[in-house]
Amino acid sequence: MSSQPKAYDDNTFDQPDELLHQADELVYNHTAENQGQGGKYSLRNFKMRISFLWNRQRYEGALFFNICAFILPALYSTLSKLWIANIDSSLVVTTDVYTYLGVIVEIINEGLPRASWLIIGDKSSRTLSSRIQLAYTLITVQMFLGTLLSIIFLAAASRLADAFVPSTVREASLQYVRISSFLAFSSATEYSVSLATRALDRPDVPLLISSLKFIINIVLDLMFISKVHIPSVTPTVNTQAIIRLCCDIAASLAGLTYFISRSRKQLQKTTTGVTKVRPSLSALKILAVPGAFTFTESLVRNALYLWLVHGIISMSADYATAWGVFNTIRWGLVMVPVSALEASSLAFVGHRWGAWRRSAGVDDRKAKIGRTELLGILQPAFKSVGLALLVEVPLCIFFSVWGAESFAYWLSGSDTVADITGNMWKTIDWCYIFFAVSTQLATILLATIPRWYLYQSLTSNLLWVLPWAITITKIGMNADNAWRYHSIIFGGSFVVSFFIIVAVDLLWAWRLLRGKMTLPPVTGAEL
Repeated sequence: MSSQPKAYDDNTFDQPDELLHQADELVYNHTAENQGQGGKYSLRNFKMRISFLWNRQRYEGALFFNICAFILPALYSTLSKLWIANIDSSLVVTTDVYTYLGVIVEIINEGLPRASWLIIGDKSSRTLSSRIQLAYTLITVQMFLGTLLSIIFLAAASRLADAFVPSTVREASLQYVRISSFLAFSSATEYSVSLATRALDRPDVPLLISSLKFIINIVLDLMFISKVHIPSVTPTVNTQAIIRLCCDIAASLAGLTYFISRSRKQLQKTTTGVTKVRPSLSALKILAVPGAFTFTESLVRNALYLWLVHGIISMSADYATAWGVFNTIRWGLVMVPVSALEASSLAFVGHRWGAWRRSAGVDDRKAKIGRTELLGILQPAFKSVGLALLVEVPLCIFFSVWGAESFAYWLSGSDTVADITGNMWKTIDWCYIFFAVSTQLATILLATIPRWYLYQSLTSNLLWVLPWAITITKIGMNADNAWRYHSIIFGGSFVVSFFIIVAVDLLWAWRLLRGKMTLPPVTGAEL
């Protein structure tokens, strides 16, 4: 009888080399026993090894799921702009309301949920049942906050239109704003479910949500607003808003249902005897401590961004439309690999940090880390940095040389908007390389000691973005010279943030190596 490799369960610290060794051992034994060929590899054995390599509890497997999950919404955002341009190109800017309302919702989305990486992602000190209970609590709170924010958006629809829609299309866009108000509920639900499940090594859940949204959206848009729509239907921008909102809500609730169903089955397989968990106030208190730091960071950063966006929209309709198209390029193409790499890094840095805290003693809040242990924790972030450079550098070059203006014209149907967008991209494209790298390096702080993540963000925003945001209100900026200043603010913030994050990461590592860092407490391991 052949020896069996050690099982890899929920509380095992992620060790890629050990897993590959186990995969090799399993493949060798299977082949030797069933084929009698002394351990010779077969096609079936090769597939077994590949399944280990791309397991979602490994960095590579999680990254694959995350890329698929992020790319689908980005693709739909691009297509929806194209379809609206076919209906009325002047209303392309209206669809950006969905984005700007999403930025407001992002304040709560990046508050409590971003504590998931440190708390729910700790599978060494916390039991599976306690982690799932924390996830349920997080999702419940976010759904409540999303509902509350949706009601506020609906009541303030006219003011939101004044703030985020150019005056030339404001009246025609008011109904779109009212419909989009309820994105707060769908976004808060989706975001909390996605972050909680990624921290639980379940990136298949956000992939399910994205897939459902994309498929249903595309089918309904083809039927009602595309060039090949049903002949008896008159396409409008409000039809697109209704379809998008319904699909977002349906997909989010479907993902939540799937997660709850799978969690119950997973709990039944454990030996702890816990089969049902519910949200609790004690779980909320555990999440609230690191969540306070991430909420403050998100509030400051997004408030400054919305202040700047309000100024951009007031310039002119063409400038505002160009900014929206520029954001589609940025968030729809550039940010897909960056976001996927960030999510993967956060999950596995959080896992490794939790494993080190357990080995060092969770009660020791002045623990000193060894160099080997530190490098092990940092490895997922360094992988993400390398892959980000590999993807973003050629992508930025391609869009600068060939793609930006053509892509902008394809989305907006306007030569003026395309020219403005092309100039925007060519001015600060290189800054997004700094942004891609700094985003991955920031995961080290967010998944380990969130208060340090807050410190670096406040340093960047208060020393660079805030002074410039105040300055441009005093210099009489207009549509002709606006990008000269906005490029300095946005591009400069990426470069400044990069150097700040590198400095803070180095200080973080030095204090850990010297045993001078005050570590956050590990509370409520057994809920």
